[in-house]
Amino acid sequence: MEIVNIIDRLEALISTSLRVPATQRTLLDAKKVQELMDQLRLSIPQDVKAAQEVIAKKDDILNQADGDRRRIKAQAEEEFRARLTDTEVMREALKKSQELLDEAERKANKMTGQADVDARTKIAEADAYAAKTLRNLERQLTSNLTSIRNGLAVLSGIETYEVIASGKK
Repeated sequence: MEIVNIIDRLEALISTSLRVPATQRTLLDAKKVQELMDQLRLSIPQDVKAAQEVIAKKDDILNQADGDRRRIKAQAEEEFRARLTDTEVMREALKKSQELLDEAERKANKMTGQADVDARTKIAEADAYAAKTLRNLERQLTSNLTSIRNGLAVLSGIETYEVIASGKK
C-alpha cells in the first residue's frame, strides 16, 4: 500500500535528518515533511477506491448469480415443456425443475451472502488499516512537531516548548 511506503519515507527522513548537538532534538526539512504529508493525503483515496472495487466485485457476483438463476430456470422450464405429453414425466419434470429452481435460489442466496460478507470485511479492514496508519502518523508528527518547537525554544533561550505555550517568552 502507498500509505505504508510514505510512512517508511517519513521515518527515513527523520532518521537521516540532522541532530541538534547536546540535545535529543532533530531538525527536519519542513518542505520534505509537507511533501510527504501531501502524498499521504493523495494516497488515502486509493484505499477507498480499493474498497469500492470490492463492492463492484460483489455486484458482479450478484449479477452472475442472477444470470445463473435465470439460465437454470429457463433450462428447467424448457425441460418441463418437453415432458408435458406424459403426466408421469410431467410430474417428474415439475419436481426436477422445482429442485433446480430451489438449488439455484440457494446458490444465489449463498453467493449473495458471501459477497456481502466479503465486501463488509474488506471495507472494515481498509477502514481499520487507514485509521491505524493515520493514528501512527499523527503520533509521529506530534512528536516531531514538539521536538521542532522545543528545538526552536532552546535556540531562542527558552527551556521547553511548554514555556512558549504558557505565554512566557
